[in-house]
Parts: sequence; structure tokens; C-alpha cells
Amino acid sequence: MAKKSKFYVVWKGKRPGVYTTWSDCKAAISGYKGAQYKSFATFDMAKKAYNSDYESYKGKKSSTARLTPEQLQKIGKPNYHSISVDAASSGNPGIMEYQGVDTKTGKVLFKQGPFQQGTNNIGEFLAIVHGLAFLKQQKSDRIIYTDSRTAMSWVRKKTCNTKLVETPKNKDLFDLVRRALDWLDKNTYNTTIVKWETKAWGEIPADFGRK
Repeated sequence: MAKKSKFYVVWKGKRPGVYTTWSDCKAAISGYKGAQYKSFATFDMAKKAYNSDYESYKGKKSSTARLTPEQLQKIGKPNYHSISVDAASSGNPGIMEYQGVDTKTGKVLFKQGPFQQGTNNIGEFLAIVHGLAFLKQQKSDRIIYTDSRTAMSWVRKKTCNTKLVETPKNKDLFDLVRRALDWLDKNTYNTTIVKWETKAWGEIPADFGRK
């Protein structure tokens, strides 16, 4: 049986990028203190990860094993009485934007950015909070889908645990983060936030398509 190929992402190293061999990846990180890297089963997964941030993938398995019919049946289909949110960041940090769409039709309901210096996690967090405020204003009982467990955790804990340092270049983004945290502190909501099942349903409808 032929050995499965892997793709290697180097976020921090001598030469950050996506590599097709371990030897090239090793050369890019060898001797670099605090190197950040990880292997992926497909190029699409690696490219998406590189355009995101290391913390979103740290300690997680990169499995692309197909789900069995039984698993698919257990997961079921998406609840289309919902909105889906997602973010995209070109680099970490890099130019970032986020949006919320109608899950069934893909119609854009809100969109923010691009911000000149942000991270994918910040964008995912802001997208969820924006979605919560949007649905509360609409008095809607729809749920919110996100593909970011990190952002779900931040919203639940009412914090934005980013390591990005505020600078004059990203002040507008941090102003928005402060507004989001203030909203969470001052508001209650009944909206259910649900993890989008990418393995079963494909990319989340709010995905920016940057693979």
C-alpha cells in the first residue's frame, strides 16, 4: 500500500510556509526556537491552516477520515433555521474580515472588514457576538453555527484571549473587541451557538473560500 502523502505548515520558523516533504519542513524549523508547525493530510487543509493561526490547530488531530453512514445518520442534517458565521485572515496576524450569512440561502446578513491586522480567532469571536446582537435585535429564535471551538469558548467565558498586541495599526479592531466584550457583559441571550460539523456537511456556508 502506498504511503499517504502529508503537507506541512510552518507558522513560525526560518521560512514560514506550506511544505510537501518533511525534509523541507525540518529545514525550515531546525534550530529555530519556538517553531510552530503541524502536518496535514491534504493541501487544502494545510493552506487553510496557514492562513489561520497555530493556536487553532495546536494539539488537535489532523484527521480527514471519512465518516461512516452510521456517524452521518447520528449527526443528521444542519438546522437551516439558523445563521452561519466565519472569518478569514490572510496571515497571522494579517488582513482579516468576518461575516454572517443565512445558512440555507447563503445571503450575507452582515460583514465587517477588512481589518489591516487581525487573527482568525478574533474574527470568529467577533462574528459570533455580532450574530448574537443581530438575532437579538431581530427578535429571532434562530441558532448560530460556527466552525471555531476557540471562539465558542471565548464567547462563553466573555473574554477574547488573543495574544495579539494592540498597536495603532489594529486599534480599530481592538475597539470592536472592547465593544463586543461590553455587549456580552450587558446583555443576555437565548441563542444557541452550535459547532458546524464540517466532516459531515462540508465547509460552513459563511466560509470565504480561501483554500
